Amino acid sequence: MDAITLEAKPRDVGKKSARSVRRAGNVPCVLYGHRTESIAFELPELSVKALIYTTETHVVTIKVDGKQWSCIMKSADLHPITERPMHADFQVLEKGEKITLMVPIQFHGTPVGQRDGGDTQIVVHEIEVRCLPQDIPSHIDVDISELAIGDSIHIEDLHTEGMELLGRAEQTIVTVLQPRVVEAEVTTAAAATVAEEEGAEGAESSEDEE
Repeated sequence: MDAITLEAKPRDVGKKSARSVRRAGNVPCVLYGHRTESIAFELPELSVKALIYTTETHVVTIKVDGKQWSCIMKSADLHPITERPMHADFQVLEKGEKITLMVPIQFHGTPVGQRDGGDTQIVVHEIEVRCLPQDIPSHIDVDISELAIGDSIHIEDLHTEGMELLGRAEQTIVTVLQPRVVEAEVTTAAAATVAEEEGAEGAESSEDEE
């Protein structure tokens, strides 16, 4: 995948500095790695949002004071009300060292079951994987066009190369459920049956009283 290059500015650490960075429309960030000393820097808020609100994984080249590092954004803290990014962590990609990260899933096709009236439910939108830096995928493609009503795809059904899929193998990522209208019709029919039975019981009671 193509790396995104971001020009960053060094910053001081501490709460006072972080507040000043945010007031300027930037996001306090930290870069770290097993063989890299932690570096505090700031990025424009829009640049960080572009990495958060995306359907793909991005390798990012961070440039600070003439130096650069190949990274991924490992995590980001959002404001609980405004959802503005408050802080972001970037992990350096070390050659020959595997990294654990979340990768988005992109679903393709319209399930057969959906065309037959079923309800397609996407349960998982991203999967945690472990791989070498050169094997980091921008996303994982999943074809759901052949799913019939009642069918599901689980993590263990995915076929990927160069990466280990983490999480429970039996975890469902997408399924096609029975159409809700059928459930509603069954419920209505059951209610009608109960009403008929109660009506019959009422008539019998009236005859007994007479």
